[in-house]
Amino acid sequence: MEQDDSPLRTNDALTALVQADLDPLSLAELEARIAVLQGEIDRTRRHMERASLHRASADALFKR
Repeated sequence: MEQDDSPLRTNDALTALVQADLDPLSLAELEARIAVLQGEIDRTRRHMERASLHRASADALFKR
């Protein structure tokens, strides 16, 4: 079996993110982290909405 030499996969990055040690972070750093994560949640939800609308349009076009 060949070893996967591709760049880090999304799940690897997410795993590293949730396993990061939060103890050394200050309150300001924790607030900044929350703001960045919330921004990413919002971006992901917008993408999901667009994907859902795209799918609905395709389904309507092909009368699924």
